[in-house]
Amino acid sequence: MGKILKINQQIKSFSKKITIEGDKSLSIRWALLSSQAKGISRSYNLLRSEDVLSTLKCLKTLGIKVKLRKNYCEIKSKGLNKFNYRKNITLNAGNSGTLGRLIMGLLIHSNKKIKIIGDKSLSKRDFLRVTEPLEKMGANFKTSKGRLPIKIQGTNIPKPINYIENKGSAQCKSSIMLAALNTKGVTSIKAKKSRNHTELLYKYLNIPIKIKKKKNFDLIKVHGVTEIKTLNYKIPSDISSCAFFITLTILSKKSKILIKNVNLNPTRTGFLKIIKLMGIKTIVKNKRNYKGEIIGDLQIKSHNTIKPINCPTTLNSASIDEFLLIFLIAAKAKGVSYFKNLSELNEKESPRLKWGSKILNKIGIKTETTKHSIKIFGNPELKVTKEIEIKKFLKDHRVFMASVIASITFGGPMWYIHDRDSINTSFPSFLKKISEFGVKIN
Repeated sequence: MGKILKINQQIKSFSKKITIEGDKSLSIRWALLSSQAKGISRSYNLLRSEDVLSTLKCLKTLGIKVKLRKNYCEIKSKGLNKFNYRKNITLNAGNSGTLGRLIMGLLIHSNKKIKIIGDKSLSKRDFLRVTEPLEKMGANFKTSKGRLPIKIQGTNIPKPINYIENKGSAQCKSSIMLAALNTKGVTSIKAKKSRNHTELLYKYLNIPIKIKKKKNFDLIKVHGVTEIKTLNYKIPSDISSCAFFITLTILSKKSKILIKNVNLNPTRTGFLKIIKLMGIKTIVKNKRNYKGEIIGDLQIKSHNTIKPINCPTTLNSASIDEFLLIFLIAAKAKGVSYFKNLSELNEKESPRLKWGSKILNKIGIKTETTKHSIKIFGNPELKVTKEIEIKKFLKDHRVFMASVIASITFGGPMWYIHDRDSINTSFPSFLKKISEFGVKIN
């Protein structure tokens, strides 16, 4: 399979019912928490992406028994802080910020030095947001100016702390929460609102946690424990992955789609709220609660008229992974859309705010950008008349997939999209799913 994807086909009308792979955030959190549970935990519909496989490999290196079967994954552990590993091991987080940051919290009690590395993209990302609070809890770090590679050595007596998390980083918050399990006392986190999968899993597992929800932040208190119960879990579909096919439907003509068993956690559905403000209606069917998470089936149809939006910043954290797609939808709106306070987008696998603007400019949409904002001058009549090449985006999977959606909805003589293997980090079956819509993948 070549690394450059060539597309010169605009998608035709469709009516589809699909199922998307398991949620990446939940897949990684299930694995990390199961590594601390005494006994055997089993998951179904685990996402089999490079990020999740990197997580399982790291746990094996730490002495955890992992069985990956065709229909399920099984993790066997002796309990909290029962890692069994040799000296001077190296854990490779690959492309995964979730893995790289969260696993540091689990290592707060480690008495041997451990080196954590990642790929070129992950090695450019900020880890001070995690090392600073964990140092307050007693861990020692040697970093490369706050970036990977990082060496960590834990402490025999992790200390509970009071910490203010003001970036809206669920990874930072979750890392502290994982470290808090090993303390004798209560760790308090005043956290800017972000996805809450870790909190919901703690509640389901009866880990002592108290949450007070305020307007702009959550006050979270976690008490240390001596044991965690096992977790059997059927992982719902990832809303971030579903968003690509929702966008595909919105931007296509006379089309509709039904996506089954989608995770509709309110901290993750900012995308659906934003497109609703743009005049796009989503119908939720078969809505239910599963171990704290809200699950449902999503139905959506194509839209001929899209409203421009002055996007409320309160929706940013709940849609941070979907903004490249939101920008594509805004490109078809009749008028100017404005998005601000998005500096966190540039802390992802690539500077996504920059790439969102670049893709739109390539297809003929005018933008005005700053370090944290973008104005998009929509054009409902846009026609792409030149060849387009997308490359050197640090193998960011979301840049690649958003470019594919743009190519088959906006059209054009030919698109050359590099690094097709980037999808393996989060959505390995993406191109296979796209081909099911009648698109030829070369």
